[in-house]
Amino acid sequence: MRPVSVCQWSPLWLLLCLLCSLCLGSPAPSTAPEKKAGSQGLRFRLAGFPRKPYEGRVEIQRAGEWGTICDDDFTMQAAHILCRELGFTEATGWTHSAKYGPGTGRIWLDNLSCSGSEKSITECASRGWGNSDCTHDEDAGVICKDQRLPGFSDSNVIEVEHHLQVEEVRLRPAVGRGRRPLPVTEGLVEVRLPDGWSQVCDKGWSAHNSHVVCGMLGFPNEKRVNTAFYRKLRKRAAKASARRPKSLGRLLAQRQQHSFGLHGVSCMGTEAHLSLCSLEFYRANDTTRCPGGGPAVVSCVPGPLYAASSGQKKQQQLKPQGEARVRLKGGAHPGEGRVEVLKAGTWGTVCDRKWDLQAASVVCRELGFGTAREALSGARMGQGMDAIHLSEVRCSGQELSLWKCSHKNITAEDCSHSQDAGVRCNLPYTGVETKIRLSGGRSRYEGRVEVQVGGPGSPRWGLICGDDWGTLEAMVACRQLGLGYANHGLQETWYWDSGNLTEVVMSGVRCTGTELSLDQCAHHGTHVACKRTETRFTAGVICSETASDLLLHSALVQETAYIEDRPLHMLYCAAEENCLSSSARLANWPYGHRRLLRFSSQIHNLGRADFRPKAGRHSWVWHECHGHYHSMDVFTHYDILTPNGTKVAEGHKASFCLEDTECQEDVSKRYECANFGEQGITVGCWDLYRHDIDCQWIDITDVKPGNYILQVVINPNFEVAESDFTNNAMKCNCKYDGHRIWVHNCHIGDAFSEEANRKFERYPGQTSNQIV
Repeated sequence: MRPVSVCQWSPLWLLLCLLCSLCLGSPAPSTAPEKKAGSQGLRFRLAGFPRKPYEGRVEIQRAGEWGTICDDDFTMQAAHILCRELGFTEATGWTHSAKYGPGTGRIWLDNLSCSGSEKSITECASRGWGNSDCTHDEDAGVICKDQRLPGFSDSNVIEVEHHLQVEEVRLRPAVGRGRRPLPVTEGLVEVRLPDGWSQVCDKGWSAHNSHVVCGMLGFPNEKRVNTAFYRKLRKRAAKASARRPKSLGRLLAQRQQHSFGLHGVSCMGTEAHLSLCSLEFYRANDTTRCPGGGPAVVSCVPGPLYAASSGQKKQQQLKPQGEARVRLKGGAHPGEGRVEVLKAGTWGTVCDRKWDLQAASVVCRELGFGTAREALSGARMGQGMDAIHLSEVRCSGQELSLWKCSHKNITAEDCSHSQDAGVRCNLPYTGVETKIRLSGGRSRYEGRVEVQVGGPGSPRWGLICGDDWGTLEAMVACRQLGLGYANHGLQETWYWDSGNLTEVVMSGVRCTGTELSLDQCAHHGTHVACKRTETRFTAGVICSETASDLLLHSALVQETAYIEDRPLHMLYCAAEENCLSSSARLANWPYGHRRLLRFSSQIHNLGRADFRPKAGRHSWVWHECHGHYHSMDVFTHYDILTPNGTKVAEGHKASFCLEDTECQEDVSKRYECANFGEQGITVGCWDLYRHDIDCQWIDITDVKPGNYILQVVINPNFEVAESDFTNNAMKCNCKYDGHRIWVHNCHIGDAFSEEANRKFERYPGQTSNQIV
């Protein structure tokens, strides 16, 4: 009910109210949608099912009561604002008609109309709070980008209060600004407040404060600052301003005097963000700021990936490096991923129970990054496999390793991989994304690759020669662009318009796939050598935020390995598909036999996207002999190696049938080869090649007795992009006596500890003669 105005009491009061309205310029009554400013006291959350953590039905708590939003007149602009209210950077979509199920309680907002410039949903036009003609079958939902705003904790409920807070921090070099390389590791601390960037008074500034600032900027540690140098710099600036009123020194002094916005910073050093420290802001009417002091100065130590100079890198390399016991897997960007820890020589995941920013920050700093932007739960970075080593991890924030935090050792019944914990770490700003761009694509995720070369005085943009450009190079380009993974690395880009750019400025690019920028890859330098010089043969990429990740179940290989002597008359199809060693061509067909090492292989997709063959169905090859389609030329390599790495026998598996043999409980099969069906492996599913299938073997007829290494490599030619190629190889010790074979100690290439790997390489096949 609308309150009764005093203007309705009498004609005299009505006249007085009308005169006041005219004098004060107040608007006349209108039926336009109501606007309200300020969302203090509101809480926001995502709800409904089925959904991911960054999507769902929007619910708002007002006056202690939770309610929903009607989808009438709902737009993408409203979705953007709501996602920011929920702590995400932006929206990628919105839903109507209660896609995530109908809510309960009040429908708080209806006919919501936003321009997109509002800072709060309460600034948008609407019918008014609680005024709606909708039902809960019309509840609106949002799909947010899976990336948090700085300063927000990873929670589904966000309380919105309008008070000053620090969202961003930066370091401004005091000297040599134009010549200093990125990332900037030392400078004046500046914080971004609602009215712009401000400096921080250094009175009472502590090493704990510096530690928090460095963590926000992507650096694991801080170091002492030469305060005497900065005091001299301030005195010199003050003298210069006194001598030359309009000099640069006076301008600098004035800027230092009037740009303070924050003082009284008090951190414990364990905070993941400066906004979590005790802060005092200057009021607008403060005439004197930071008397007798100056701007706070911080110096940070970069992690190994971001050491700014070769001297720093060399210094870090000289320090004794212990074996890594924590790593990240499945992340689309550096410093993010599923947390995995090493225990008893095997890698396992961490359960997300009680997982928070404190624990996530310990992981990030341990890996050479800053503090954590987000502590991710619910397997947001994909599910792991096999062991879950830790649960209920509690850290103070001062620990040097996650293993120093209190934790609970768990069994498989306590937690599932759907609860795997992950992190997103703060990274230093390196500016590498400004040296690369895409052109001609249909979206920002694809196009011809253009790079900037030349010194600061004469930079120019050019193209990259397509010769030898492949998936690994494309992965580095997409990472440098900040676009995640590479779906494809293209050597021909004639279908994308290059504009006026025709010069090829980089050639011979060869990457390992782990580099942060193309500059770190091997290439021809300033001399460009390209076999095909036309612009149609320049490099291109198609990037994606998600990718598949294949992993072989190594224990199954070990458990199922055996030898079979198979008659030649049963191997005609295998010979036709080149699944036997070359000496089989000289055999006395159909008499005699071949000795085969057979085993089952179970290949899981642990990534965040389905694994699909590179070639489309139109180019799959039908093999009449076995009655199946090949969708990839080679899906897996099988090799027998000597201890020094010499190959003595080999096999291969063409992907004649990629399908979902089995899946996790909550995942449905999507790919089936029957009736020319689609081929692939769904996330959370696995493809099983049984030991009794043709070509699921290695022909060891010509192998002499001895100690060997069995090696299996999935996707060996990198035909299909994955988030992680380091876990595509499996190795086993095997001992062959001419009649029997013992396969043991099977492990994924990156899954063993360094010490165990050294033993494996030095004493292959010597540790045991029994299957372990």
